[in-house]
Amino acid sequence: MDKSVITYEKPLPHISLADWYAKQWELQQNAALRSGEAFELRNSGKIIRSETMVKTIWDTYMNNTRLADRVTELSRWREVLEKLLDKLLSEIKSLQDEKADTEKELENLNYPLQITAECISMRDCRRGTELTYDEADTELKRELCVIENVKKWLTERVQSAWEKLNRLEEVRFGVQLEVEDKEETINIDRENLSLDRTCANISYKPNALRTPKGSIPYEAWLEHCRYTKTLADNELSDAYGFREAMNVMRERARNDIKAQQDVTDFSLRKRIYQTQKARNELEWQKLKIQKEMEILQKEIVRIEDALLHKIDSMKCAETRLENRTYRPGFELCRDEAEMGLKDEVLQLRQTEKDLIDVLNKSKGSYNDLEGLLLRVDKNLEDKQHSLATDVMCLDMRATLKTGDRTRLRNETDRNIVLTRMEKEIPLES
Repeated sequence: MDKSVITYEKPLPHISLADWYAKQWELQQNAALRSGEAFELRNSGKIIRSETMVKTIWDTYMNNTRLADRVTELSRWREVLEKLLDKLLSEIKSLQDEKADTEKELENLNYPLQITAECISMRDCRRGTELTYDEADTELKRELCVIENVKKWLTERVQSAWEKLNRLEEVRFGVQLEVEDKEETINIDRENLSLDRTCANISYKPNALRTPKGSIPYEAWLEHCRYTKTLADNELSDAYGFREAMNVMRERARNDIKAQQDVTDFSLRKRIYQTQKARNELEWQKLKIQKEMEILQKEIVRIEDALLHKIDSMKCAETRLENRTYRPGFELCRDEAEMGLKDEVLQLRQTEKDLIDVLNKSKGSYNDLEGLLLRVDKNLEDKQHSLATDVMCLDMRATLKTGDRTRLRNETDRNIVLTRMEKEIPLES
């Protein structure tokens, strides 16, 4: 039979309808299975996404809270250390001022030391019997020892203050370094606290979970902060006590020197009084010696006149006796006149001898008085020189007194001021 339409079929095997239904069923089953699996995956993905979002949000929140707490803790420690740093700086300044005052006090000791040494040298120029180891000399040497000891003590204190300043500088450097480190750490943590997932300057970092070299536990960090604070507190306490002790020592040294200076001045005034008293006594003795010498000199003149008178009388008596030897014959007899003349000659010779003895003794006494007068004059000169020396020492030492210790018009006025008796003394009318 002729065909009017030509048909063509693929040269492949065709399946049957049953196979087609089987394939269709298989596809339906696979689609349902894959849909179920997709549904499960979608649900689990949503759950994981929600859970991880919540976890991330809470982790970020907790870490932000931890960073904020850490910034607060660091800020508190920084404030504490900054206060300690201010106290350290203030204490260093105070200790430097105290050290400078002590050095100035030490330098000021050179002047009283020089004055005391000059006074000792000046009093060593005294002459004769006035060159004595008296109370003023002892007090001057004691004052010299006091000043030397004070100078030694203050020098040691200045050295100790220098060492204490170095120690405070070391502690200050450590505290300042801690403050700077905490300030830098606070800035880093604040910068980290300001970061979030939308920031532009975030990226992956190589080996982000590594532990940095030199990292220490939190407990060690806290112990270090406490140790730094305790160390600074202890150094501040020691420095304050040292500074107070230095101030007390300086005041005590100044009071000791002033007290010794007053004792020395009193001993000098006492020695001046004793020297003046001895000088006045010697001047009185000098006047008595001079008066006695004048009287003795007049007496010597009278004795010499009397001796001349006796010599003339003896010459007369002996001439009479000699003339009577020329009597003639029996007239040359030993009569009463001859006996009387002989007695007169003997008496005159004895009188002459007595007068010569008295004259020699008087001249010897006069010479002794003259020698004593020379000794008195020399002693008076020595005492006058010693008196002038002590007065010069007092005048020289007057420059050591300042303030209320300045010398008044006289020592009575000074004693009135020292004993506060001005209200007890009635006003002069």
